[in-house]
Amino acid sequence: MTDPRAFLVEHPPLVLELGFRPAPDPRDPRGDPACRLGVKRSTNQERPDGSPTVRKEYLWGYRTGLVSATDSRDGDVVLAESTQPFNQADVTYDHPLHQPAVTTLGKPPTHVAADAAFDAWHVDQTCVPGGGIAAIPRNRRGQPPPERDEPGRPRCAKGLAMVPRARFTHEDGDRALRHGCPPRFPVPTGQLCEDAHFRQGHGGSTAITLAPGGQMRATLDRQADAFKASYRQRTSAERINSQATALGIERPKVRNANSVHRLNTLPSLVSNARALQRARRLNAAPAPHRACC
Repeated sequence: MTDPRAFLVEHPPLVLELGFRPAPDPRDPRGDPACRLGVKRSTNQERPDGSPTVRKEYLWGYRTGLVSATDSRDGDVVLAESTQPFNQADVTYDHPLHQPAVTTLGKPPTHVAADAAFDAWHVDQTCVPGGGIAAIPRNRRGQPPPERDEPGRPRCAKGLAMVPRARFTHEDGDRALRHGCPPRFPVPTGQLCEDAHFRQGHGGSTAITLAPGGQMRATLDRQADAFKASYRQRTSAERINSQATALGIERPKVRNANSVHRLNTLPSLVSNARALQRARRLNAAPAPHRACC
């Protein structure tokens, strides 16, 4: 197969799309110690009384993450892929995929598009050097981000600007600045608050990331046209995965990580070959005739 970089030089992508190609086996295969149990799909349903119920399909196997880019004329091309045991979190695929994609492109991508599972400051950080954005919806796990005043300081539940207290390193490696309750810090003001933390004596607190990627993640306007345009290109990875499913790759009959990885590489090669074929066909076609005015 011809090197896909020839295609990318002429059509450099602006957005990388992150996606997954499940490659599970329904049983715990013997002789495969790296194989792990994970959730292939999860669906939320509603009981007759209105309460929610979650149904999950657990399978043994592996999962292959991929990075793709799309061109309006020539279609989709796969830039990188990585296979891990099925129990690995989605966001752990970002860096193993990002660096090979940078190597293929010869430079970092401008933007990245992914689903909410990739919502993390270090993913946004990869877009900072190129002045791009990470078009990733907010993951609503945990506490929602605090509101901020015009200078960027977080507000407490009463709408007051919170007071910087101390810097620390978050468990995920991010440097952050903890802010304290305005009526309590730097000195008590005598002002009362109904918040439960205030009644405990120390008042409410929140931490604001100091990394540029973390700042982007917290302040990015996800309703802006630029965000929506980049996020729509995430469908490139979905199209690649649909092609893989059509080729019967979703449940490979192999029993170890190396075999799964090699087998899952085949659909990527097929997709890239099709993209090159389209590009060559369009480049060889005569230019459309323009009527003289």
